[in-house]
Amino acid sequence: MKRRCSPRRATIYERFQAAHLSIGFSSQSAIVLLLLHTFSFSSAANWQSTLTKDPPGNFPELRPLRAIYRFGWSGVTAATGEVHFTKPSQDRLQLDGTGRTISFVRALWKLDVNYHSLANAETLRPVETRQTENYRSKKIATQLTFTNDGVIRARTEGQGSAVDTKTRDFSFPNLFDLHSAMLYLRSQPLRDRSIHRVVVYPATSAYLATVTVLGREKISVRAGNYTAIKMDLQLNRIGKKLDLQPHRKFRRATVWVSDDNDRILLRIEAQVFVGTVFAELQSVRFDGAKL
Repeated sequence: MKRRCSPRRATIYERFQAAHLSIGFSSQSAIVLLLLHTFSFSSAANWQSTLTKDPPGNFPELRPLRAIYRFGWSGVTAATGEVHFTKPSQDRLQLDGTGRTISFVRALWKLDVNYHSLANAETLRPVETRQTENYRSKKIATQLTFTNDGVIRARTEGQGSAVDTKTRDFSFPNLFDLHSAMLYLRSQPLRDRSIHRVVVYPATSAYLATVTVLGREKISVRAGNYTAIKMDLQLNRIGKKLDLQPHRKFRRATVWVSDDNDRILLRIEAQVFVGTVFAELQSVRFDGAKL
């Protein structure tokens, strides 16, 4: 006999699916694209002319750290994630992350995620991204290889002998992945009311991400009390003909990062088609810091 979920659990399942779509559970960068609203331009030429062309700023480089985030809605924690940011060599910045659903949500929807990203320490451009999603009955592995002219994506889906791999090229100069987009944006002055527009390729499609600095305010998260930079984030999918397409599932999102020399991600609240989902910093430890 097929087990039926209660109405409450069915609603929770739908909201958690939406949370996964927006947050991704990959890493704090992955959180960066939770985000999202419709930003319309009349033609491809118009929106491309509005992209931010500033070089990386001179803001202090992020210190190596380990951080834990929780994900959910209305105070309900549905998943946790841990990220580790390092500088393995003079010219590379690396982000590794893991995430998993927990509690009763895991009984409804099992998901484990591993994420790895390398960026150029000087240009803050992406080098490669690898992401693996393990579901109860399916595994999806995505590899992105970036060049100056675009990205090559290899995506493998399936289990055992039923595995299908598809490769796709997307040509567009100066792309970011989630990790490098976060590094680039945090390097900028982030003055109040400033606007930054970049093209991000997180996994399977390209998006125009628009970040507007709303101001500074105090915020409390599980990791502590901070003075934060508050930002609005919007997203449009970029089609094959470089046309902008509205996202049907996302409304908009607000992001807070610490207003200090670290500028770490503190909290995200994203309005999606079933409600509001969040990601929040639970704890952070900088490598080499005294316990």
